[in-house]
Amino acid sequence: MAVESLLTKLTAFMTSDHASVVSMNLFVALLCACIIIGHLLEENRWINESITALVIGICTGFFILLTTGGKSSRILVFSEDLFFIYLLPPIIFNAGFQVKKKQFFRNFMTIILFGAVGTLISFGIISLGAIHFFQKLDIGSLKIGDYLALGAIFSATDSVCTLQVLNQDETPLLYSLVFGEGVVNDATSVVLLKAIQNFDLAHIDLTTALELIGNFLYLFIASTMLGVLAGLLSAYIIKKLYFGRHSTDREVALMILMAYLSYMLAELFALSAILTVFFCGIVMSHYTWHNVTESSRVTTKHAFATLSLIAEIFIFLYVGMDALDIEKWRFVYQSPGKSIGVSSTLLALILVGRAAFVFPLSLLANLPKKSSSDQRIEFKQQVTIWWAGLMRGAVSMALAYNQFTRLGHTKLRENAIMITSTITVVLFSTVVFGLMTKPLVRLLLPSSKHVISIPSPPSTPKSFLVPLLGNGNGNGHDSGSNGGTQDAGRPSGLRMLLSIPSCDVHHYWRKFDDAVMRPVFGGRGFVPFVPGSPLEQSVHQWS
Repeated sequence: MAVESLLTKLTAFMTSDHASVVSMNLFVALLCACIIIGHLLEENRWINESITALVIGICTGFFILLTTGGKSSRILVFSEDLFFIYLLPPIIFNAGFQVKKKQFFRNFMTIILFGAVGTLISFGIISLGAIHFFQKLDIGSLKIGDYLALGAIFSATDSVCTLQVLNQDETPLLYSLVFGEGVVNDATSVVLLKAIQNFDLAHIDLTTALELIGNFLYLFIASTMLGVLAGLLSAYIIKKLYFGRHSTDREVALMILMAYLSYMLAELFALSAILTVFFCGIVMSHYTWHNVTESSRVTTKHAFATLSLIAEIFIFLYVGMDALDIEKWRFVYQSPGKSIGVSSTLLALILVGRAAFVFPLSLLANLPKKSSSDQRIEFKQQVTIWWAGLMRGAVSMALAYNQFTRLGHTKLRENAIMITSTITVVLFSTVVFGLMTKPLVRLLLPSSKHVISIPSPPSTPKSFLVPLLGNGNGNGHDSGSNGGTQDAGRPSGLRMLLSIPSCDVHHYWRKFDDAVMRPVFGGRGFVPFVPGSPLEQSVHQWS
């Protein structure tokens, strides 16, 4: 009997293991199909890889539903840990590593306005609107924490989809604003949801509100500093030990592991891992990347981009399959009207909530800017920013699962309605808003390549030679190398502080960077010359 029991367990294990292998083979094949089809549709003005993966996921889910008799639509089981721990880090890190720092830091205050203040405004409107309208729809017994969680969930824009629909070279200002806002916005939404779940919301008073604000500021600053410190530590280690003398593989491995370590440390200390790994990527591109050999530079650039691409396609492919999960829809089958009403209400609140902060905050950001040369956000650009940020994606889904389910499953009707409504909003916003974003950009900004006052450097390893907080002279060279000519055209006095604050920040940052940071952490121009060193090779190549 013992032997028979053992054989039965072994057979069940082998069957389960075989099923997992089959599932992974199918999923990898689907990933390959998404990449191939995405390549074939590269020049299409409507379709992007995100929508392609989403559609393929839905078609695959429908096929699985038919073959399993309506029992399942997924190859893999959704896990928010899979999303937050394995899929999101490479996407956000690569965004920070590849971001054009000149544009990002020039618009840093506007990005913080949109990403932090704007998210709070959208959070308030969506939460209050949900409280007002959902009680009339009679969807169940939702608590105050659930309504506030909805505000946090649907305030999270889809920064991943933004990468697909906006071009960093054609519309650098819009890209830096929308994507930079998306990163800060995602972090703010995650922090808000954690705060809502941790605080006692039964008795909200001034003290609780101040604690929430203080907790947010602490998480924002601490997360950013952790990412900066992780990036600087990697730069210092690679500069001092110079791994490239013996093995370029060790350099690449150390950069990847240090980046991932920063993300996991943020998770360990309950900080915003999104902000941490994003700023770690920025610091690594400014210091660490210049301390490795030339072959390692090319390898890391493409390795990070490849991991990010696979993770993006994986997310949308899975979201498409999970959207047809029959278990979630079974609970709302008897009352589809309520589910449609909830989804429509959420979409309307998202539209209003985003408009409520994009246009007023754009006017506020334009106040100190007197002309288009100061990169004012024109009305057509404001409309594009409003529209491009309407997409909701995997972050919203993961947060909804975190709030309303356990391991992707729920037995409560009201929670099932919230999950299916989230899926509906994600699918509708990604497909409809995503499809129309590219044509909208072409319609509103037909000469976008010419209206942007700061040309972007080419998307090659040479673009990483542009210094942090570059002054945007348009030729991609380091203006600091011109000696005293850098200050000749700089505005002075109150005009400089109000209209172009980044020039003043850039001026003092460059002095500090050249005098203190680069001698310690390396980077372009300050690593001692060693025969065969990466710096010597790069100077000869790019000079």
